[in-house]
Amino acid sequence: MTSPAPKKLFIKTYGCQMNVYDSDRMADALASHGYVPTNELEGADLVVLNTCHIREKASEKVFSELGRLKELRDERRAAGEDMMIGVAGCVAQAEGEEIIRRSPAVDLVFGPQSYHRLPDLVTRALNGQVIDTEFPPEDKFEHLPAPKKEVTISRGLTAFLTVQEGCDKFCSFCVVPYTRGAEVSRPVSQVLAEARNLVEAGVKELTLLGQNVNAYHGLTESGRAMGLGELLYKLAEIPGLERLRYTTSHPRDMDDALIEAHRDLDKLMPYLHLPVQSGSDRILKAMNRRHDRDEYLRLIERIKAARPDLALSGDFIVGFPGETDEDFEATLAIIREAEYASAFSFKYSTRPGTPGAAMDNQVAEEVKTERLARLQALVTEQQRAFNRSCVGRTLPVLIERIGRQAGQVGGRSPYLQAVHLNGAVEMIGGVRQVEIIDVGPNSLVGRLVAQAAA
Repeated sequence: MTSPAPKKLFIKTYGCQMNVYDSDRMADALASHGYVPTNELEGADLVVLNTCHIREKASEKVFSELGRLKELRDERRAAGEDMMIGVAGCVAQAEGEEIIRRSPAVDLVFGPQSYHRLPDLVTRALNGQVIDTEFPPEDKFEHLPAPKKEVTISRGLTAFLTVQEGCDKFCSFCVVPYTRGAEVSRPVSQVLAEARNLVEAGVKELTLLGQNVNAYHGLTESGRAMGLGELLYKLAEIPGLERLRYTTSHPRDMDDALIEAHRDLDKLMPYLHLPVQSGSDRILKAMNRRHDRDEYLRLIERIKAARPDLALSGDFIVGFPGETDEDFEATLAIIREAEYASAFSFKYSTRPGTPGAAMDNQVAEEVKTERLARLQALVTEQQRAFNRSCVGRTLPVLIERIGRQAGQVGGRSPYLQAVHLNGAVEMIGGVRQVEIIDVGPNSLVGRLVAQAAA
């Protein structure tokens, strides 16, 4: 007897790093049911769109993609083949039955809390359309299989590890509490076990994920709540793990233990993503951010006092309802004072069901566009200045891949910058001391320090 041919799984991932992690775990959940991941849409037996609902028109992009998938499936069926279509993630959670109504070709719709049940959902969808957007009482992570070692190895030297989901902050612009639910932290033993498995499979760098990751309060086996700072100390003890990062943080949850971890742990990279969103206290209050400008700046001072070489990244929203020219100038001012090494910035977009969507004084689109261009120009100027400041420094670089040119390898600096240098393929997987000798448009150019190489 011969084993049945494996079925091909194609997942298209939108949005944040947590969706990347979720897509990997969906593949893990389906592996034991005969599905193997493929990078080719054509020929896939199951196509899943893992969606993000943060930005405006996110759902429309999904419906547009579903239209193309229907055409592809019609072609497959005309050729005597078939293809199942699924929608996962935050758009699935928010839209639910609307997806089936507008796109009848969809076979299954499931939210971020349901993908541990994916094998059963796929089986049920063979007999009719399935929608699962409930928040289940069980811990999905307890029901997910551990990734196979050979699969983990194929994913590379760096990996994401979700430790916390959901958010209790209810910022007035954000849909996350409604699509991901309340804050939930994974147990400490569960996080450590997954981390060890990843490191045993060759992962050198872990990025801990959470919608509000520094609100982590996972329980120990004795029932005590452990914060993110203490968790980082535990993870740093894992042999073979070279680097730790975490994202995304909220200023209100940056406690002393986490700041001390930045001071004490060499494995914790000196790069912090700490969104402020606006530099105007009036707008921050309207956003329900629960911090003001001065509190944020004092917090940065404390963190940089603990880790002087720390580089800062942030998020900014321009054109929040009621934002005046004075409010926007306050945002530019806080960018200049905080000195960001990188940042993400967006025009405010209304998310249905959030308080911001119902606010008066919505800012005109052309005003948002002009403000965003000015803000991004300032951030780009700061990012280039930070990159130039690295020239002449020697930085530890995790060598991850073969470079684009012959005899070249590439990796990442502690500040997440891409670094290219001449070197042998045998260097891949190691952290090497690299002198930065030049700056490119989107990367650094380095030279291997001979003594470190020896």
